Amino acid sequence: MALQFALNLEEGAERTPLNGDEETETYLNELPPGTPRRGGARHPGVESLFDYGTRAGFWRILRLFREHGLPLTAFVCGRSLELVPEAGRALAADGHELAGHGYRWIDHSAVSAAVEAEQIAKTVDLIARIAGRRPVGWYSGRSSANTRGLLIAAGGFLYDSDSYSDDLPYWLSFSSGPHLVVPYALDTNDARYYLAPGFASGRDFFAYLRDALAYLRREAECGAKKMMSVGLHGRITGRPARAAALARFLEHLRRCPDVWVCRREEIARHWIAAHPPARQTDV
Repeated sequence: MALQFALNLEEGAERTPLNGDEETETYLNELPPGTPRRGGARHPGVESLFDYGTRAGFWRILRLFREHGLPLTAFVCGRSLELVPEAGRALAADGHELAGHGYRWIDHSAVSAAVEAEQIAKTVDLIARIAGRRPVGWYSGRSSANTRGLLIAAGGFLYDSDSYSDDLPYWLSFSSGPHLVVPYALDTNDARYYLAPGFASGRDFFAYLRDALAYLRREAECGAKKMMSVGLHGRITGRPARAAALARFLEHLRRCPDVWVCRREEIARHWIAAHPPARQTDV
């Protein structure tokens, strides 16, 4: 039973005139969904909500994991690291994994394959320079039809997580060879605070995570392999009441000695060693 926390560092990489965009991002923030401001008009309220993620929320979450001595994987946007390099250095100093999350937090189907390839390379270089180690994992979240092929062509990646199609890692076959997918999850994810039907309070989030873990642990007792992903964002769970719910779940894990809390890279390396592609049916 493996449990993996993914902290998404996207703030500053969203659509905004500050990044040269014509529209302001309206997705996954505290304000009710509204009409995007176009024509280069700024939205100071939205900008400040994203700023909260790196000014306060990110650090609150990082402190919680430090206090509990638990690891996580951070899906980091290259632009976010450019703006707040100290966040990347703090993640690396605490032993967390930094995986790529695109240079910008945008829909990559809206850019050409050449631009996306350039942005993958730029993000890899930024992570390597700031964290001292290049990323071996990737999650665009808003991937294009080209993303996976571009990652394979770039080389150096153990896995990508641009899939929600399974509870466990799985192999894909390409002409270049096998490629590992370590799926992500959007239900055990704090994005549900903003999406309906979702979490009305931290109690809902905690209860959902607790119940998902309990069910998977029961299945694991029968010998089945199980993996659970928990998605976090500084601007969402970093708010005090929501951080309290995360803290309750981290405390709950102390009573679950059979659960392996780990980095996504560790899951990938375990799967490669224990379940190599030769033993799997090509997908």
